[in-house]
Amino acid sequence: MTKIKKIDIHAHAVLFQEYAPIWKNEVPWVSPGQVLGFYDDLNIEKGVLLPIVSPEYHQDQLSNADCKYITEQYPDRFLWFCGVDPRALGNLPDADLSLLLNHYRSLGAKGMGELTAQLYADDPMLDNLFAHCEACDMPVTIHIGPQFGGCYGIVDDMGLPRLERVLQRHPKLKILGHSQPFWAEIGTNVDPNDRNTNPGGKIEEGRLIELLRKYDNLYCDCSAGSGSNALMRDPDYTEQFFEEFSDRLLYGCDICQSFNRFPYKLDAFLDQMLRDKRISEENYYKFVRGNAIKLLKLEDAE
Repeated sequence: MTKIKKIDIHAHAVLFQEYAPIWKNEVPWVSPGQVLGFYDDLNIEKGVLLPIVSPEYHQDQLSNADCKYITEQYPDRFLWFCGVDPRALGNLPDADLSLLLNHYRSLGAKGMGELTAQLYADDPMLDNLFAHCEACDMPVTIHIGPQFGGCYGIVDDMGLPRLERVLQRHPKLKILGHSQPFWAEIGTNVDPNDRNTNPGGKIEEGRLIELLRKYDNLYCDCSAGSGSNALMRDPDYTEQFFEEFSDRLLYGCDICQSFNRFPYKLDAFLDQMLRDKRISEENYYKFVRGNAIKLLKLEDAE
């Protein structure tokens, strides 16, 4: 089977596990060393560390400084995005957020996110952040939440109408979509009362497919249980999905805790699709490596 080394577009790690609050199941978030253990198992060359700076997500935020520091300690294994909350610099819809973005870019940040702030996706402050990311040529990883309050992530309704307005307003901004409400829209069987889960079954093309066909600045972060579920639930449709959108699909893990096993299931699925020639070697390369290199403007050493 292919030996192509992967790039993980969606990584997290905490510097000091003993100081970080326990988030779920009494298991701490992963350390950089634990992440690298997963990477060695999964043939991943490097990952993109995503800070989390919005308080809705976590009691103890994953800071820009932590991500930058980890990258310095493991320069061959990690890259990083910066995190900017849209309410920064005064909680105003016209704050000059380019000041922050350009500062972090000067330190090596390749993009912005994971964006988890609880604001509607077309809120003026979010629109301001998107405008500055567009001006600074920084791709943005977004986490979409199902409602306002009781969760985290920028908020959109069924059918992702607010995301569409963002894509329209900022055509040069590359947006990496992520989360259960985002991936649920790959099909038509979206439950309005339970959008924050992973639907199963055969896929009849949903709103996400319409948006991908209409807006070439929309990319897919295929990490976590949500992304892997969307790819594995209907192999017949995945074959078509990879062929049509091969330039905008990005491999990711989103490993937060040591019990996260979804990347292993996705890898086994992709290997089988390759053996069955339902995914071409060319499109597999784009997915696990090539698209990230192009998006982040990296040199390919393979």
